[in-house]
Amino acid sequence: MREEKQILEEIQKPRDRVIIAGLSSPRLEEADNASEESMEELEDLVETAGGETAASVLQNRASPDPRTFIGEGKVEEIKALVKTEEATSVIFDNDLSPSQLRVLTEELGVQVLDRSALILDIFAQRAHTREGRLQVELAQYQYLLPRLTGMWTHLERQAGTSGKGPIGSKGPGETQLETDRRHIHRKIDKLKEELEEVRRVRGTQRQRRTKNEIPVVAIVGYTNAGKSTLLNALTGADIPANNRLFDTLDTTTRLLTVSDTLDVVISDTVGFIRKLPHQLVDAFKATLEELEYADLLLHVIDISNPEWQEQARVVDGLIRELGAETTPCLRVYNKSDLFWGDVRPRGEDTVNISAKTREGLDELLKAIDRQLDKGTRKVTLHLPYDKGNLLDVLYRESRVESVEYGETIDIKAVCNPRAIGMVKDYIEGWVEPKEAWED
Repeated sequence: MREEKQILEEIQKPRDRVIIAGLSSPRLEEADNASEESMEELEDLVETAGGETAASVLQNRASPDPRTFIGEGKVEEIKALVKTEEATSVIFDNDLSPSQLRVLTEELGVQVLDRSALILDIFAQRAHTREGRLQVELAQYQYLLPRLTGMWTHLERQAGTSGKGPIGSKGPGETQLETDRRHIHRKIDKLKEELEEVRRVRGTQRQRRTKNEIPVVAIVGYTNAGKSTLLNALTGADIPANNRLFDTLDTTTRLLTVSDTLDVVISDTVGFIRKLPHQLVDAFKATLEELEYADLLLHVIDISNPEWQEQARVVDGLIRELGAETTPCLRVYNKSDLFWGDVRPRGEDTVNISAKTREGLDELLKAIDRQLDKGTRKVTLHLPYDKGNLLDVLYRESRVESVEYGETIDIKAVCNPRAIGMVKDYIEGWVEPKEAWED
């Protein structure tokens, strides 16, 4: 009964009403400009954070205003909107300087955030594991550090002993600011140490996987492309898969049997997004470094989204930034059941699927098998007893599935080319493969 009451209260709780604003200017880098598409995405982000968008303001301007970013006229327009829509906050699609954040907060009379702060807030809501929370906390401190002076007016008392400035502006203000900075620097150093330990543990696990020769497959893609749904469909991992941005923050790793000769470790990763705060790219290296060491990337693309080409470019850029551009990659066009275009993408490293309906999953497994095929074969051997020492070789070099003792030692094993070369004389039905020039 108590749980039902809590759920009811949560449903009835008034949501934050948000005015979203953005600026497009030739003086800004293309990636920093607001557009109709990025504003729609910002609206989705507000929804993900638990708010609702009351109004949207997209401005074109020759150059950003140094003080208010959008200019006095637009500030007055948004101020009127805040009043009429009873908004509780204004969120900008662009990154704002600390002083602009402070001025706009004072002028508009409500909380003002930029896109980076909103994404950090969503990440803080979504992170559940210790590693995820560490990463988000580090990103938040890195975001906060350069904004200390601009965000907290009580820390700006830096008049010193010059005699200028109002009474009360001299004294401990600078000390307070420096104390806060030192405290945050200490926190950042401590978080980095803890994340380094996460990397060390991951490195140990990776060495073990390498020793066992288990390939690693990493699922990457734009947020809400269907990565968790795909992992569920392939492995039955039962990861919550919802139609909202940044639903997965904590890496999930599962063992996947691709074929009778190939098992892989497959990992889901946090979704990418345009204008991803650089603090998050840095902070999430502990998770995303799996990409650098993966044997294969599955780049999941939501082909039902009209912006899928731009989203794919964003992901490709972040893959390069993370140093994984040389890793083999399959482009997996997901949500094909919702695609209404004339021609689906085609190509050697391309698969069309619907993780929801399971369409194309067999083709995806075959494509993974082709990419990671190292000549491994499942074979049956009949070893004479005087060649019993080869059984030890098979245990070292292969995956032995069964051993039966009869007239010969009968073995079923998954062998790599090296092991096959040592025992091929005893493989049932073995035929030496032809070289390409012999065909």
